[in-house]
Amino acid sequence: MRILHTADWHIGQTLSGFPRDAEHRAFFAHLGRLITEHDVDALLIAGDVFDGTNPSGEAQKLLYTTLAHYLHLKPGLTIVMIAGNHDPAARLEAPEAILNALGVHVIGAMHQDRSRHLIPLKDAGGIRAHVLAIPFLRPADLPGLTLGAVGGPEGAVVTAVRALHADLTAHAGTRSDLQLIAMGHLTCIGAAESKGAERPIRIGGEDAVPPDIYPASIAYVALGHLHKPQSLDNGRVRYSGSPFPLSASEISYDHGVTLIELTDTISHRHIPVPRTVAHIRLPTTPVANLPALLDALQLDPTTPEDLRPFLYIALTPDRPASQLKAEADALLATYPIRVASLTIDRQATALPDQPPPSLSETTPEDLFLLAFQQTHNSAAEPAHLAAFRDAMAEV
Repeated sequence: MRILHTADWHIGQTLSGFPRDAEHRAFFAHLGRLITEHDVDALLIAGDVFDGTNPSGEAQKLLYTTLAHYLHLKPGLTIVMIAGNHDPAARLEAPEAILNALGVHVIGAMHQDRSRHLIPLKDAGGIRAHVLAIPFLRPADLPGLTLGAVGGPEGAVVTAVRALHADLTAHAGTRSDLQLIAMGHLTCIGAAESKGAERPIRIGGEDAVPPDIYPASIAYVALGHLHKPQSLDNGRVRYSGSPFPLSASEISYDHGVTLIELTDTISHRHIPVPRTVAHIRLPTTPVANLPALLDALQLDPTTPEDLRPFLYIALTPDRPASQLKAEADALLATYPIRVASLTIDRQATALPDQPPPSLSETTPEDLFLLAFQQTHNSAAEPAHLAAFRDAMAEV
């Protein structure tokens, strides 16, 4: 039996105002090819399906069109999808009755009926395993949680999360002796986080839990939330990662999905996903050097706008910031790129060895000139000094 584990699609996300729809469509097409190529029996989507709790009609249409396409490619495919911290839990579950009839199981929130979280996985020979689908947890999902409680070896939240998973696993064990796979959407201690699109998530003040909250009887844990593909607990607990970079800190990640092979045991391997759009970070440079750097990229002017590379630029502050940005914007507009980030790398100005002069030893104009130099790494021009004098005249 073969299972694909993926997560953190973030449908509807934009980067610096640019939509990512073309990248999502390309990823979904590639994922469909993987389902066919590897004869996949089940698809696990471990949360953050959407980028926000109020997804647009276009984002929802893209999701359901994609799921329908996968079911057409592989009749009998089981799809299990849980809600992440970005997702609208109730809205995700709304079409549950129709989706279940098609083999799509959606768990948006915790339910009192624990059996709803236990989903059978089938291949041509019948049921081969079960998935324990646990969505993003909130304090209300943890029975008996007393925030701020002390006295035990772990915090109250970790203790409650551990108890919940133990209870769910025990319930699953009474219903089947088949291998058990768990799904979750949280941060595990020891995992590498990235800055940008990952929103810090906390359950009652705790921002991470140890991976051993998942009992040893669980053969594999398919996690979402962290965008870097990585494994914990000797590979038993795994983040499949996001399908492509969602922020500047993720440019170097080897994005992809995880293929799980289920025989008498469970093994898995990472499958990289090709990038449809390049993400390019230029070295910090004066604005005058930008044309040479951009020309060296040999960008294709016929590239459709929604497939143009994303560019991350840091400029040397050799003139006032407003002037730098205006020059850079005018120049960049002539190249077939999309600016994901344009910053000014302000170099720290060394502090003087001697104490600053007292007010009796300096003047407001001298202080202005010093502050301007430290802020912009360049001397004030006559126009700046004139503006300062006009402002002082009105005081």
